[in-house]
Amino acid sequence: MLGLALGALAAASGQPALIAVAHTIEPLGTLWTNAIRMTVIPLVIALVITGVANAADVRYVGRLGLRALPVFLVLLIASGLFAVLLAPLALDRLTISEGVAATLSGTQRVTAPELPSLVERLVATVPANPFRAMADGAMLPIIVFTLFFALALARLDPARREPVVRLFDGVGEAMLVVVRWVLAFAPLGIFALALGLAVRLGASAATALVFYMITLSAVLLLFTLVLYAVAGVIGRVPLARFAAAALPAQVVAFSSRSSLAALPALIAGASERLHAGPPVTGFVLPFSVSVFRLNVPIAWVVGAIFLAKLYGVELGVPALLGLVITATLISFSVPGIPSSSLFLLAPVLVDLGLPAEGAGILIAVDAIPDMFKTTLNVTSHLTTAAVVQREVTFSGLLSREGP
Repeated sequence: MLGLALGALAAASGQPALIAVAHTIEPLGTLWTNAIRMTVIPLVIALVITGVANAADVRYVGRLGLRALPVFLVLLIASGLFAVLLAPLALDRLTISEGVAATLSGTQRVTAPELPSLVERLVATVPANPFRAMADGAMLPIIVFTLFFALALARLDPARREPVVRLFDGVGEAMLVVVRWVLAFAPLGIFALALGLAVRLGASAATALVFYMITLSAVLLLFTLVLYAVAGVIGRVPLARFAAAALPAQVVAFSSRSSLAALPALIAGASERLHAGPPVTGFVLPFSVSVFRLNVPIAWVVGAIFLAKLYGVELGVPALLGLVITATLISFSVPGIPSSSLFLLAPVLVDLGLPAEGAGILIAVDAIPDMFKTTLNVTSHLTTAAVVQREVTFSGLLSREGP
């Protein structure tokens, strides 16, 4: 809050000296984010290997994936329907004056980057060069390679397997220590990130765009609170414990706008607060971060309804329900780059009778809503871990005690 307030004041003052000071401080935020990111790949590799190789039955890991996938689908569809119900109630209060659409359309022209197709992304999940995937930070290929390595390791006799597992267990523990060191500097890093963001944005957004940003952020925040209920009712996790486990990751996600950067804090929270087992922390959480983006249906629905209001186009309930299904399916192929789902929204807007350039309007003001998107994502990852952990515990009791 202090970073945002001071950044907005510096932008409003127009004083070059104040703005220069803010730009000088901002790299501290980037440095802090990089420090978080440097722990991610070795931590994930170590946890996947120890989690899978220590499993008594490697088929257990496959069952974890099959249990996580329905949770993904139910939450994605529920979030889209949630937005369909709430967004019109808020955006109906918005009054758009004549000429606003033309003005906004001219503020941002967007050329979508060359994004891989769904088939290309599926092929890329098996890396031809795993070290290249590590250098590129491509999480899903890394997890696929590491999973195969861990499954093969689990097939070795104990004399050969245990030294390797102990090595990676030590790597994982050391990385968690580094994570705690980095999180100790979170106040400074977050302040620097927020200061730079506010200096760039200023306070010049039009009323319509501010209304859209508030509406989208509010819907994202409300569904984040719904996830607490899901974790409590289905995952059987006490509210206070779940909140304590989620808070560090939420703070990292909100400030860095990166689910990947929040993964170490997610793993620490699930392990220390929720007492999740290694298969859940070492496989379910990295898998969720790689493919599960709960914000996409909400962002698409709210964005489409806002643009329809802006351009005077009527969107019926069938069109919105079709949008929810499309967003659910496409969410698994959204690249892990800022605002990438909005680039993918452009052709869908045309099918709805809206101009593709409308995606540029949404991208232009996505910085603040993206903080809430990422916070929702990491909360959904921890919720999935809680639900799967509950299912694992329940199934384990059944397998030991009989039906």
